[in-house]
Amino acid sequence: MSKDPIANRELSEIEIEERMKNQEETEKEIEDQKEKIDYDTREIIIEYIIDKYLKGADKDDNEIYVPDYQREFIWNDYQQSRFIESIILGLPVPLIMLAEMPSTGRLEIVDGSQRIRTLAAFKKNQLVLKGLKKLKTLNGLRFEHLANSRKRKFNHIALRMIVISGKATKETRNDMFDRINTSSVPLCSMETRRGIYKGDFANLLYKLSREEKFKKMCPISKHFENRREEEELILRFFAFYDSYPHFKLDDEDNSSIENNGVSRFLDAYLNNANKKYKNCLKEKEELFTQMLMSVDKAFPNQGFRKKIGYKQTSRAYFEAIAVGTALALKERPNLKIGDMSWATYDKKKLSNFFALFQGKYHSHTPKKIQERIEYVRDNILKNAEN
Repeated sequence: MSKDPIANRELSEIEIEERMKNQEETEKEIEDQKEKIDYDTREIIIEYIIDKYLKGADKDDNEIYVPDYQREFIWNDYQQSRFIESIILGLPVPLIMLAEMPSTGRLEIVDGSQRIRTLAAFKKNQLVLKGLKKLKTLNGLRFEHLANSRKRKFNHIALRMIVISGKATKETRNDMFDRINTSSVPLCSMETRRGIYKGDFANLLYKLSREEKFKKMCPISKHFENRREEEELILRFFAFYDSYPHFKLDDEDNSSIENNGVSRFLDAYLNNANKKYKNCLKEKEELFTQMLMSVDKAFPNQGFRKKIGYKQTSRAYFEAIAVGTALALKERPNLKIGDMSWATYDKKKLSNFFALFQGKYHSHTPKKIQERIEYVRDNILKNAEN
Protein backbone atom coordinates (compact mmCIF):
# COMPACT_ATOMS: atom_id res chain seq x y z
CA MET A 1 0.00 0.00 0.00
CA SER A 2 1.32 3.46 -0.88
CA LYS A 3 2.44 5.69 2.00
CA ASP A 4 0.97 8.68 0.16
CA PRO A 5 -2.17 9.46 2.24
CA ILE A 6 -4.12 10.49 -0.88
CA ALA A 7 -2.86 7.77 -3.23
CA ASN A 8 -6.03 5.72 -3.07
CA ARG A 9 -8.80 8.29 -3.22
CA GLU A 10 -10.01 10.92 -5.62
CA LEU A 11 -8.27 14.28 -5.38
CA SER A 12 -10.13 17.47 -4.74
CA GLU A 13 -9.81 20.32 -7.23
CA ILE A 14 -7.49 22.15 -4.84
CA GLU A 15 -5.25 19.07 -4.46
CA ILE A 16 -5.14 18.60 -8.23
CA GLU A 17 -4.13 22.24 -8.64
CA GLU A 18 -1.34 21.80 -6.09
CA ARG A 19 -0.07 18.69 -7.85
CA MET A 20 -0.07 20.50 -11.20
CA LYS A 21 2.06 23.26 -9.69
CA ASN A 22 4.65 20.71 -8.60
CA GLN A 23 5.54 19.23 -12.00
CA GLU A 24 9.27 19.38 -11.14
CA GLU A 25 8.64 17.10 -8.19
CA THR A 26 6.77 14.69 -10.46
CA GLU A 27 9.64 14.63 -12.99
CA LYS A 28 12.17 14.00 -10.21
CA GLU A 29 10.05 11.11 -8.89
CA ILE A 30 9.86 9.57 -12.38
CA GLU A 31 13.63 9.81 -12.92
CA ASP A 32 14.38 8.41 -9.45
CA GLN A 33 12.20 5.38 -10.06
CA LYS A 34 13.58 4.77 -13.57
CA GLU A 35 17.11 4.57 -12.14
CA LYS A 36 16.07 1.59 -10.02
CA ILE A 37 14.98 -0.42 -13.07
CA ASP A 38 18.06 -2.18 -14.38
CA TYR A 39 17.58 -4.65 -17.24
CA ASP A 40 18.67 -5.30 -20.77
CA THR A 41 17.17 -6.97 -23.81
CA ARG A 42 19.16 -9.74 -25.47
CA GLU A 43 18.80 -12.04 -28.44
CA ILE A 44 20.09 -15.50 -27.52
CA ILE A 45 20.18 -18.56 -29.77
CA ILE A 46 18.09 -21.57 -28.82
CA GLU A 47 21.08 -23.92 -28.54
CA TYR A 48 22.65 -21.71 -25.87
CA ILE A 49 19.38 -21.30 -23.95
CA ILE A 50 18.80 -25.06 -23.84
CA ASP A 51 22.38 -25.77 -22.78
CA LYS A 52 22.17 -23.32 -19.87
CA TYR A 53 18.81 -24.76 -18.85
CA LEU A 54 19.81 -28.44 -18.96
CA LYS A 55 23.41 -28.38 -17.74
CA GLY A 56 23.40 -28.94 -13.98
CA ALA A 57 19.61 -29.33 -13.77
CA ASP A 58 19.93 -32.72 -12.04
CA LYS A 59 21.79 -30.98 -9.19
CA ASP A 60 19.56 -27.92 -9.24
CA ASP A 61 22.55 -25.88 -10.36
CA ASN A 62 21.59 -24.98 -13.93
CA GLU A 63 22.29 -21.39 -14.92
CA ILE A 64 18.75 -20.86 -16.24
CA TYR A 65 16.27 -22.46 -13.86
CA VAL A 66 12.58 -22.81 -13.07
CA PRO A 67 11.64 -21.52 -9.59
CA ASP A 68 9.57 -23.71 -7.27
CA TYR A 69 6.34 -21.82 -7.78
CA GLN A 70 6.45 -22.67 -11.51
CA ARG A 71 7.51 -26.31 -11.22
CA GLU A 72 4.46 -27.86 -12.82
CA PHE A 73 4.60 -28.30 -16.61
CA ILE A 74 1.09 -27.69 -17.94
CA TRP A 75 1.37 -27.44 -21.73
CA ASN A 76 0.01 -30.44 -23.61
CA ASP A 77 1.62 -31.91 -26.74
CA TYR A 78 -0.51 -29.79 -29.05
CA GLN A 79 0.46 -26.53 -27.32
CA GLN A 80 4.12 -27.52 -27.39
CA SER A 81 3.97 -28.55 -31.04
CA ARG A 82 2.32 -25.30 -32.03
CA PHE A 83 5.05 -23.33 -30.25
CA ILE A 84 7.78 -25.27 -32.08
CA GLU A 85 5.95 -24.66 -35.36
CA SER A 86 5.86 -20.92 -34.65
CA ILE A 87 9.59 -20.92 -33.92
CA ILE A 88 10.45 -22.77 -37.15
CA LEU A 89 8.21 -20.48 -39.20
CA GLY A 90 9.83 -17.41 -37.67
CA LEU A 91 6.56 -16.12 -36.25
CA PRO A 92 6.75 -13.63 -33.35
CA VAL A 93 6.60 -15.25 -29.93
CA PRO A 94 6.38 -13.57 -26.51
CA LEU A 95 9.60 -12.37 -24.89
CA ILE A 96 11.14 -14.55 -22.21
CA MET A 97 11.95 -12.78 -18.96
CA LEU A 98 14.79 -13.83 -16.66
CA ALA A 99 16.01 -12.34 -13.39
CA GLU A 100 19.63 -12.55 -12.26
CA MET A 101 19.88 -13.74 -8.66
CA PRO A 102 22.49 -11.59 -6.85
CA SER A 103 23.68 -14.35 -4.50
CA THR A 104 24.30 -17.02 -7.16
CA GLY A 105 24.38 -15.30 -10.54
CA ARG A 106 21.84 -17.83 -11.78
CA LEU A 107 18.97 -16.68 -13.99
CA GLU A 108 15.48 -17.38 -12.66
CA ILE A 109 12.76 -17.79 -15.28
CA VAL A 110 10.19 -15.13 -14.43
CA ASP A 111 8.05 -15.57 -17.53
CA GLY A 112 8.57 -18.29 -20.16
CA SER A 113 9.13 -21.56 -18.30
CA GLN A 114 6.66 -23.47 -20.52
CA ARG A 115 8.47 -22.23 -23.64
CA ILE A 116 11.98 -23.07 -22.43
CA ARG A 117 10.93 -26.51 -21.22
CA THR A 118 9.24 -27.18 -24.55
CA LEU A 119 12.43 -26.25 -26.43
CA ALA A 120 14.45 -28.58 -24.19
CA ALA A 121 11.95 -31.43 -24.59
CA PHE A 122 12.02 -31.09 -28.38
CA LYS A 123 15.81 -30.96 -28.51
CA LYS A 124 16.01 -34.09 -26.28
CA ASN A 125 13.58 -35.97 -28.58
CA GLN A 126 10.94 -36.20 -25.84
CA LEU A 127 8.36 -34.32 -27.90
CA VAL A 128 6.64 -35.81 -30.94
CA LEU A 129 5.13 -33.04 -33.05
CA LYS A 130 1.39 -33.38 -33.63
CA GLY A 131 -1.60 -31.38 -34.78
CA LEU A 132 0.45 -28.99 -36.94
CA LYS A 133 -1.66 -27.26 -39.58
CA LYS A 134 1.01 -25.26 -41.42
CA LEU A 135 3.93 -27.71 -41.39
CA LYS A 136 1.92 -30.90 -41.80
CA THR A 137 4.92 -32.95 -43.00
CA LEU A 138 6.46 -32.53 -39.51
CA ASN A 139 3.58 -34.27 -37.73
CA GLY A 140 4.79 -37.48 -36.04
CA LEU A 141 8.45 -36.41 -36.07
CA ARG A 142 10.97 -35.65 -33.34
CA PHE A 143 13.98 -33.34 -33.49
CA GLU A 144 16.22 -36.29 -34.41
CA HIS A 145 14.20 -36.88 -37.59
CA LEU A 146 14.97 -33.45 -39.03
CA ALA A 147 17.66 -32.98 -41.66
CA ASN A 148 20.99 -31.88 -40.17
CA SER A 149 20.71 -28.53 -41.94
CA ARG A 150 17.30 -27.91 -40.36
CA LYS A 151 18.61 -28.93 -36.93
CA ARG A 152 21.37 -26.34 -37.21
CA LYS A 153 18.95 -23.67 -38.37
CA PHE A 154 16.66 -24.46 -35.42
CA ASN A 155 19.56 -24.31 -32.96
CA HIS A 156 20.66 -20.94 -34.32
CA ILE A 157 17.27 -19.23 -34.09
CA ALA A 158 17.55 -16.30 -31.67
CA LEU A 159 14.85 -15.53 -29.11
CA ARG A 160 14.46 -12.16 -27.47
CA MET A 161 14.86 -12.04 -23.72
CA ILE A 162 14.61 -9.43 -21.03
CA VAL A 163 17.19 -10.01 -18.29
CA ILE A 164 16.64 -8.13 -15.04
CA SER A 165 20.04 -7.31 -13.61
CA GLY A 166 21.15 -8.53 -10.20
CA LYS A 167 21.78 -4.86 -9.42
CA ALA A 168 18.05 -4.27 -9.38
CA THR A 169 16.66 -4.40 -5.88
CA LYS A 170 14.47 -7.30 -4.81
CA GLU A 171 11.59 -4.84 -4.57
CA THR A 172 12.12 -3.77 -8.18
CA ARG A 173 12.34 -7.38 -9.44
CA ASN A 174 9.15 -8.27 -7.58
CA ASP A 175 7.43 -5.19 -8.95
CA MET A 176 8.40 -6.01 -12.56
CA PHE A 177 7.25 -9.59 -12.07
CA ASP A 178 3.97 -8.42 -10.60
CA ARG A 179 3.35 -6.00 -13.47
CA ILE A 180 4.01 -8.70 -16.09
CA ASN A 181 1.61 -11.10 -14.42
CA THR A 182 -1.13 -8.59 -13.64
CA SER A 183 -1.19 -6.51 -16.80
CA SER A 184 -3.81 -8.84 -18.23
CA VAL A 185 -4.39 -10.93 -15.09
CA PRO A 186 -5.52 -14.30 -16.45
CA LEU A 187 -7.44 -16.29 -13.87
CA CYS A 188 -5.68 -19.18 -12.17
CA SER A 189 -7.38 -22.54 -12.62
CA MET A 190 -8.81 -22.54 -9.11
CA GLU A 191 -10.23 -19.04 -9.53
CA THR A 192 -12.04 -20.24 -12.64
CA ARG A 193 -13.31 -23.38 -10.91
CA ARG A 194 -14.80 -21.38 -8.04
CA GLY A 195 -16.89 -19.51 -10.57
CA ILE A 196 -18.03 -22.59 -12.49
CA TYR A 197 -18.16 -25.59 -10.14
CA LYS A 198 -20.05 -24.20 -7.18
CA GLY A 199 -21.27 -26.59 -4.51
CA ASP A 200 -20.85 -28.03 -1.03
CA PHE A 201 -17.52 -29.70 -1.73
CA ALA A 202 -16.09 -26.49 -3.22
CA ASN A 203 -17.24 -24.73 -0.05
CA LEU A 204 -15.42 -27.34 2.04
CA LEU A 205 -12.20 -26.64 0.15
CA TYR A 206 -12.57 -22.96 0.99
CA LYS A 207 -13.28 -23.70 4.65
CA LEU A 208 -10.23 -25.96 5.00
CA SER A 209 -8.01 -23.45 3.18
CA ARG A 210 -8.77 -20.85 5.87
CA GLU A 211 -7.57 -23.05 8.75
CA GLU A 212 -4.67 -21.31 10.51
CA LYS A 213 -2.70 -24.54 11.01
CA PHE A 214 -2.85 -25.35 7.31
CA LYS A 215 -1.86 -21.82 6.30
CA LYS A 216 1.09 -21.93 8.69
CA MET A 217 2.23 -25.34 7.43
CA CYS A 218 1.70 -24.48 3.79
CA PRO A 219 3.17 -21.04 2.93
CA ILE A 220 2.16 -19.64 -0.45
CA SER A 221 4.55 -17.78 -2.75
CA LYS A 222 3.91 -14.11 -3.50
CA HIS A 223 2.91 -15.03 -7.07
CA PHE A 224 -0.06 -17.09 -5.80
CA GLU A 225 -1.18 -14.89 -2.92
CA ASN A 226 -4.93 -14.28 -2.99
CA ARG A 227 -5.25 -16.57 -6.05
CA ARG A 228 -6.86 -19.53 -4.20
CA GLU A 229 -3.68 -21.59 -4.30
CA GLU A 230 -4.52 -23.08 -0.90
CA GLU A 231 -7.78 -24.43 -2.30
CA GLU A 232 -5.91 -25.74 -5.35
CA LEU A 233 -3.58 -27.76 -3.11
CA ILE A 234 -6.41 -29.19 -1.01
CA LEU A 235 -8.34 -30.10 -4.16
CA ARG A 236 -5.26 -31.94 -5.44
CA PHE A 237 -5.01 -33.84 -2.17
CA PHE A 238 -8.58 -35.14 -2.36
CA ALA A 239 -8.52 -35.76 -6.12
CA PHE A 240 -5.29 -37.76 -6.06
CA TYR A 241 -6.21 -39.63 -2.86
CA ASP A 242 -9.65 -40.64 -4.11
CA SER A 243 -8.47 -41.64 -7.59
CA TYR A 244 -5.26 -43.42 -6.56
CA PRO A 245 -3.56 -45.40 -8.08
CA HIS A 246 -4.74 -44.87 -11.66
CA PHE A 247 -6.02 -41.29 -11.29
CA LYS A 248 -9.23 -41.98 -13.17
CA LEU A 249 -12.81 -41.05 -12.34
CA ASP A 250 -16.00 -43.05 -12.80
CA ASP A 251 -17.82 -40.05 -14.23
CA GLU A 252 -19.66 -39.95 -17.56
CA ASP A 253 -16.50 -39.10 -19.47
CA ASN A 254 -14.17 -41.51 -17.61
CA SER A 255 -11.92 -38.52 -16.91
CA SER A 256 -8.27 -39.24 -16.16
CA ILE A 257 -4.97 -37.43 -15.86
CA GLU A 258 -3.66 -39.57 -18.70
CA ASN A 259 -6.31 -38.38 -21.15
CA ASN A 260 -7.25 -34.95 -19.80
CA GLY A 261 -4.16 -33.57 -18.10
CA VAL A 262 -4.08 -32.48 -14.44
CA SER A 263 -6.05 -29.23 -14.73
CA ARG A 264 -9.03 -30.70 -16.60
CA PHE A 265 -8.95 -33.79 -14.40
CA LEU A 266 -9.26 -31.54 -11.35
CA ASP A 267 -12.17 -29.72 -13.04
CA ALA A 268 -13.97 -33.04 -13.53
CA TYR A 269 -13.20 -34.24 -10.00
CA LEU A 270 -14.56 -31.05 -8.39
CA ASN A 271 -17.68 -31.13 -10.52
CA ASN A 272 -18.20 -34.78 -9.59
CA ALA A 273 -17.40 -34.26 -5.89
CA ASN A 274 -19.98 -31.51 -5.51
CA LYS A 275 -22.63 -34.07 -6.43
CA LYS A 276 -21.11 -37.24 -4.98
CA TYR A 277 -19.93 -36.15 -1.52
CA LYS A 278 -22.87 -34.08 -0.31
CA ASN A 279 -23.57 -36.53 2.51
CA CYS A 280 -20.00 -37.28 3.58
CA LEU A 281 -18.38 -33.87 3.87
CA LYS A 282 -17.67 -34.49 7.56
CA GLU A 283 -15.69 -37.64 6.76
CA LYS A 284 -13.72 -35.76 4.11
CA GLU A 285 -12.90 -33.01 6.58
CA GLU A 286 -11.76 -35.55 9.18
CA LEU A 287 -9.55 -37.29 6.62
CA PHE A 288 -7.82 -34.00 5.79
CA THR A 289 -7.50 -32.97 9.44
CA GLN A 290 -5.98 -36.32 10.46
CA MET A 291 -3.43 -36.09 7.64
CA LEU A 292 -2.60 -32.50 8.58
CA MET A 293 -2.02 -33.35 12.24
CA SER A 294 0.22 -36.29 11.34
CA VAL A 295 2.36 -34.19 8.99
CA ASP A 296 2.60 -31.48 11.64
CA LYS A 297 3.94 -33.99 14.17
CA ALA A 298 6.35 -35.49 11.63
CA PHE A 299 7.64 -32.10 10.44
CA PRO A 300 7.42 -29.64 13.35
CA ASN A 301 8.13 -26.08 12.14
CA GLN A 302 8.53 -27.37 8.57
CA GLY A 303 5.07 -28.48 7.49
CA PHE A 304 4.82 -28.89 3.73
CA ARG A 305 7.98 -26.94 2.98
CA LYS A 306 10.87 -28.91 1.51
CA LYS A 307 12.95 -27.66 4.43
CA ILE A 308 12.61 -25.30 7.37
CA GLY A 309 12.88 -21.71 6.26
CA TYR A 310 11.34 -22.11 2.81
CA LYS A 311 8.66 -19.49 2.18
CA GLN A 312 6.69 -21.34 -0.48
CA THR A 313 5.18 -24.76 -1.08
CA SER A 314 5.89 -26.96 -4.08
CA ARG A 315 2.72 -28.51 -5.48
CA ALA A 316 4.40 -31.80 -6.34
CA TYR A 317 6.03 -32.05 -2.89
CA PHE A 318 2.75 -31.23 -1.15
CA GLU A 319 0.87 -33.86 -3.15
CA ALA A 320 3.43 -36.55 -2.38
CA ILE A 321 3.64 -35.84 1.36
CA ALA A 322 -0.10 -35.26 1.89
CA VAL A 323 -1.46 -38.18 -0.13
CA GLY A 324 1.36 -40.54 0.87
CA THR A 325 0.72 -39.80 4.56
CA ALA A 326 -3.04 -40.30 4.16
CA LEU A 327 -2.51 -43.64 2.43
CA ALA A 328 -0.18 -44.78 5.22
CA LEU A 329 -2.80 -43.80 7.82
CA LYS A 330 -5.41 -45.72 5.84
CA GLU A 331 -3.36 -48.90 6.28
CA ARG A 332 -2.40 -48.22 9.90
CA PRO A 333 -4.74 -45.61 11.44
CA ASN A 334 -2.86 -45.42 14.74
CA LEU A 335 0.68 -45.38 13.42
CA LYS A 336 3.25 -43.03 14.90
CA ILE A 337 5.42 -41.53 12.17
CA GLY A 338 9.13 -42.03 12.76
CA ASP A 339 12.22 -40.70 11.02
CA MET A 340 11.37 -38.39 8.11
CA SER A 341 14.81 -36.95 7.40
CA TRP A 342 14.70 -38.52 3.93
CA ALA A 343 11.92 -36.07 3.05
CA THR A 344 13.86 -32.92 3.97
CA TYR A 345 15.66 -31.21 1.10
CA ASP A 346 19.47 -31.15 1.24
CA LYS A 347 21.06 -29.83 -1.93
CA LYS A 348 24.45 -31.34 -1.08
CA LYS A 349 23.05 -34.77 -0.32
CA LEU A 350 20.00 -35.40 -2.49
CA SER A 351 17.89 -38.30 -1.21
CA ASN A 352 16.21 -40.85 -3.46
CA PHE A 353 12.92 -39.13 -2.70
CA PHE A 354 13.99 -35.84 -4.24
CA ALA A 355 15.43 -37.65 -7.24
CA LEU A 356 11.77 -38.41 -8.10
CA PHE A 357 11.19 -34.69 -8.63
CA GLN A 358 14.04 -34.30 -11.11
CA GLY A 359 13.19 -33.71 -14.75
CA LYS A 360 10.76 -30.85 -15.08
CA TYR A 361 9.25 -32.13 -18.33
CA HIS A 362 5.90 -33.90 -17.91
CA SER A 363 6.41 -34.14 -14.14
CA HIS A 364 2.71 -34.80 -13.62
CA THR A 365 2.16 -38.00 -15.54
CA PRO A 366 0.15 -40.63 -13.60
CA LYS A 367 3.26 -42.79 -13.26
CA LYS A 368 5.37 -40.04 -11.73
CA ILE A 369 2.64 -38.92 -9.36
CA GLN A 370 2.14 -42.52 -8.23
CA GLU A 371 5.87 -43.07 -7.72
CA ARG A 372 6.22 -40.03 -5.46
CA ILE A 373 3.10 -40.81 -3.42
CA GLU A 374 4.04 -44.47 -2.92
CA TYR A 375 7.59 -43.58 -1.93
CA VAL A 376 6.20 -41.44 0.90
CA ARG A 377 3.61 -44.04 1.96
CA ASP A 378 6.09 -46.92 1.96
CA ASN A 379 8.80 -45.04 3.86
CA ILE A 380 6.35 -43.80 6.49
CA LEU A 381 5.18 -47.36 7.09
CA LYS A 382 8.73 -48.71 7.12
CA ASN A 383 10.01 -46.13 9.60
CA ALA A 384 6.92 -45.99 11.81
CA GLU A 385 7.53 -46.24 15.53
CA ASN A 386 6.30 -49.42 17.19
